[in-house]
Amino acid sequence: MDREFEGKKLLILGGNPETTPLVQIANGMGIKTIVTSGRSTDHAKKAAWKAYDVDGMDVDGLIKLAKSEKVDGVLVGVADILVPSYCKVCGALGLPCYATEKIVEVFSFKDKFKETCEKYGVHGIPEYKLDAECRREDLDKIVYPVMVKPVDNGGGVGMTVAYNEEELLEGVKKALDASYKKRFIVERYMQCDDVGIYYSFKDGVCSVSCIYDRYTTDEQVGFSKVNLGSVYPSRHIEDYFRNMHDNAVRMFGDIGIQNGVLLLSGFYEDGEFYMYDPGFRLQGEAPHLLMKAIHGFDQREMLIRFALTGSQGDFDIREIDDVRFRGKSAATLWFLLKKGKIKEISGLEKAENDPRIVANVQRLNVGDTVEEDWIGTERQVLTRLYIICDSREELKNCINEYENTVKVVSDDGADMLLNGLNTDLI
Repeated sequence: MDREFEGKKLLILGGNPETTPLVQIANGMGIKTIVTSGRSTDHAKKAAWKAYDVDGMDVDGLIKLAKSEKVDGVLVGVADILVPSYCKVCGALGLPCYATEKIVEVFSFKDKFKETCEKYGVHGIPEYKLDAECRREDLDKIVYPVMVKPVDNGGGVGMTVAYNEEELLEGVKKALDASYKKRFIVERYMQCDDVGIYYSFKDGVCSVSCIYDRYTTDEQVGFSKVNLGSVYPSRHIEDYFRNMHDNAVRMFGDIGIQNGVLLLSGFYEDGEFYMYDPGFRLQGEAPHLLMKAIHGFDQREMLIRFALTGSQGDFDIREIDDVRFRGKSAATLWFLLKKGKIKEISGLEKAENDPRIVANVQRLNVGDTVEEDWIGTERQVLTRLYIICDSREELKNCINEYENTVKVVSDDGADMLLNGLNTDLI
């Protein structure tokens, strides 16, 4: 790996397991990585040159830390809630930042995102009027089921599917507790195809790097649906370019996006897309791992380079990107765990020498405990396998093979795995 940044210091905000590969890539470039978060035990800190316990929401503390360490750049890891802090810290230090205050306002708060999208003909999920007072006249207009969620959190945190008024009121309390801004939204609970649209931006050029179909579990009634797997390319690519792409690009241009990466999560129903969650940073699902293997460029390296120089590199994103994955079929396969303490994991060792598996990003290990409040969030993910095959049929066979092979047993002898992805659906 190119080590042209040997000795440069990079401050990375957030220490969750999904941020660890970003730290490792920077290490491989010769960079002195400094990871900070509010928890001393965070996974990404183990890979860093230095680690601090300054919380990512403590902007003044972050600025003080950055000055003390004389860092050459700052970068947000895999955490939506830290993008506003990232923007403020870079602004205070005069360091390159791919976000601006306007961009942060749009993409960090779900209500503002929805309002902006509608101006450009990019639709959000139909919403019901309700605030913390839960007025009777507003409650009487709600048609169930609905999704209640905080405007400024992700990964399923603070989200509830409500099938009646009692569950709705409990969901409002949960969403408010999980919201830094103490704001929430109530939306129609969508029961249709789920999609992800992932963009790369370079010097003002917007490129659609991948569009995928997301398959979620319905096994955990009353909780936010967690992903079981994503399949690339999406079945709905042509409808996306026909019905949404031009409006989305116009919106991105008007709010001033020049560089960076963005995921728009949405639903697809009867030819229309309904966007529900933006993420203007690297994604926990890490589609960039598949993109690196197929497209040949690494978004992590691009963002690290930008943090230190203000440029993502000397190349034309339009020449190397390919939303159709060059005819390949790919997937991220998630293994979700029920609550309990992990006693034994087997079957994953097979992935080490399997050419179809380009990465295995494991979050949990033997001895870890899946807590009750992790259910319905990405914290219950054991691991994600990244699979690339020559055909959709070969991909289905590979998914079935690993779902039949991987086993997880709790300390009381119970099977901890939820039901996996049904390949008949893809």
